[in-house]
Amino acid sequence: MTKFAFVTGADRGLGYELVLQLLNRQYTVFAGRYLRDWDQLDKAVPEYDGRLIVMDLDVSDEASVQQAASVIGGHTSKLDVVINNAGIGGRKDDEIFGEIDFNNIIQLFNVNALGPLRVTQAILPLLMNGEDKLLVNISSEAGQINQTWREGWYGYCMSKAALNIQSNLVHNQLKNKGGRVLVIHPGWMKTYMSGKLNESADVAAEEAASQIVETLLQYQENKEVLTHPAFLNYKAEEMSW
Repeated sequence: MTKFAFVTGADRGLGYELVLQLLNRQYTVFAGRYLRDWDQLDKAVPEYDGRLIVMDLDVSDEASVQQAASVIGGHTSKLDVVINNAGIGGRKDDEIFGEIDFNNIIQLFNVNALGPLRVTQAILPLLMNGEDKLLVNISSEAGQINQTWREGWYGYCMSKAALNIQSNLVHNQLKNKGGRVLVIHPGWMKTYMSGKLNESADVAAEEAASQIVETLLQYQENKEVLTHPAFLNYKAEEMSW
């Protein structure tokens, strides 16, 4: 039986690697692309015999999200896995005794917190028709409240904290209908969150993606009802958020 997945922010980095990992496990994957001039996805399409469908997607724009949901619905009546991966890093140098770019913080909330909520609402009928009903939000340990060590980076940390509470609220609505929410911290990765490749980070995006998909497969095999979202790091170790 064919399984279907939807990945946002799939242009490059973790999102792109998640798409490849799912394709290699025989999923049909809908890949949301924000950067039209980044052509990795287009180059990959011919390799997968119609199982990779690329679409433009700006999660900060409701019309774009609705259009993506319509495209997916034109191909399938179900989604088994949805991965809200799209996100931006923003400024790290805001500080309370100096300057804070509030417009930038609003943009971070629009992408990192409201973006996943828009996507989830738009594709929910498809997800609830799926066999696995797994919603995965890619968050960050930066969104922890009781264990934070940072003294700044307000927009990113606050937007990921908002995503974490959102995950709880959504899970509370889905759990009695067979849906489950996973919230995953992928580690400090070699990705483009700052606009250029971060070579000094600890984890390659390919490694994190492989571990994340292995975790998803474990949750697919284990059908137990989760009373609360599973908050995990990329090695599937439970975190206290």
